[in-house]
Amino acid sequence: MDRRSFLMTAAGAGAAGLATAAGFYRWQEVAPSVHHPGRAEGHYLRDRGQLPPPSQMIETDVVILGSGIAGLSAAWKLGKLGHENFLLLDGPEAFGNAAGSRYGDLACPTGAHYLPLPGPESTHVREMLADLGILLRDADKDKPYYDERFILHGPEERLLRDGVWHEGLVPTDSSDAAEHKQFFDEMARYRHARGSDGRRAFVFPLALSSSDPQFGALDRVSFAQWLGDKGYRSATLRWYLDYCCRDDYGAGIDRVSAWAGIHYFAGRWGQAANADENALLTWPGGLAPLAEALAARAGPRRRAGTTASVREVNGRVEALCFVLEKGKPRSFLIKARRAICAMPLFVAGRVVEGIERYGFDPREHLPDYAPWMVSNFLMRDFPRELPDAQLAWDNVVYQGRGLGYVVSTHQDIRSRPPEKTVFTAYTALSSRTPLEARRWLQSASPGELLELAGSDLREAYDWAFAPCVERVDITLRAHAMAVPRPGFRSNAGLEALRDARGPIQFAHADLSGLSVFEEAAWWGARAAERSLHEKA
Repeated sequence: MDRRSFLMTAAGAGAAGLATAAGFYRWQEVAPSVHHPGRAEGHYLRDRGQLPPPSQMIETDVVILGSGIAGLSAAWKLGKLGHENFLLLDGPEAFGNAAGSRYGDLACPTGAHYLPLPGPESTHVREMLADLGILLRDADKDKPYYDERFILHGPEERLLRDGVWHEGLVPTDSSDAAEHKQFFDEMARYRHARGSDGRRAFVFPLALSSSDPQFGALDRVSFAQWLGDKGYRSATLRWYLDYCCRDDYGAGIDRVSAWAGIHYFAGRWGQAANADENALLTWPGGLAPLAEALAARAGPRRRAGTTASVREVNGRVEALCFVLEKGKPRSFLIKARRAICAMPLFVAGRVVEGIERYGFDPREHLPDYAPWMVSNFLMRDFPRELPDAQLAWDNVVYQGRGLGYVVSTHQDIRSRPPEKTVFTAYTALSSRTPLEARRWLQSASPGELLELAGSDLREAYDWAFAPCVERVDITLRAHAMAVPRPGFRSNAGLEALRDARGPIQFAHADLSGLSVFEEAAWWGARAAERSLHEKA
């Protein structure tokens, strides 16, 4: 339907039509702000721009290159071990995928927005949360006690299907309920399964999962193929599993390893004395408050800057770094006994000189990286819900183009909703290959980006939500997360970097082959320990 026909139809539909037309007109007036965090610095590295001579030389014992969760965890662990002689360099974007934003008093995420309760193997995460005052007691027990302000409140999730909101995200029908039950029963068995080495088959961190070949064989096929081989044909079940993989891995079941697909359901076993099993921890700003609390521990030992090159020199490390000031680079040199390279591997492959000597060839061993859009809609008012429907924290549209939207003020404990809120819509561009998606993000107009970012909201509210929108900010993450494709568990290059010794240590979730908080924190803390254990 063209615009003229749409408006004529709306005009003839009475008050509801006038409201719809007003919403449509309002939507035409929305001009989103589009953000590309780290793009200028990244393109400078990609194009190998010429840096001026260093204006400053800094010496430290350990330098941490990158302030995502891996880098922040490394800094936190060094501090816990009593080592204060380190420097944390932010990288192109402070906090990376854990970053957030604010509209005055309203916080919202521009990256990840929750953390599942850590399971028994994730002692490093439990220790961190206890240190930050989020886990209040019994960190070493089966069921620790958490600060309830950060445990996700209900209603948690809902799914829009056939014009009706349903509690939870699993779209079951009477015709396929038995198949749904069969699948989740099988996942429960995998959760408890142990290999011949005595380890649980699927845990966080992945490094502590069983190495039994019977489980490793799951990594040789896609999740879609495994489902087909097992006889799972239900369209609603396969949609839900595809949604889960797109949500955690940025790719659907046809591109994700069966091992990774099963791990999504069997790997987490978080328990608490005061929450349901596998409950979630969340904040209005997503994981940004957690990142900020970790960064505060580094204090004055943190500074802005992006690494241009890292090299070993006589058993030590030299890192040439820069900051862009009004588009022009200013460089400085950091000399250290040890460097923790806490940056994505597609960046490390460019800046670590001679990285092939570690057994990692970027041309062969780099994972695919899935691009993402995170879109924040500042709402001057709450749009009207369908009859008998209640707004949840996470709101998903069945077969929608996006991954739904979360509500930043959901955790507010108030007798009535706040006047304003932020709806954060997540979009994985999984219908395209990663390269095609990045090219589209680069060429798409702000209007095209907004059309995709708002697609789930339009499904939920029609045009009635548009008058509630005060501002839209779209954050593009062209290399948001590593995709765990079939074979990712046997990537020889990742294994070589995980076992690397010497002046340069590697620490990033990419070492595990998927982008998850528990993995980033594991490699960051482990690199910190190694940097001290190998102290000359």
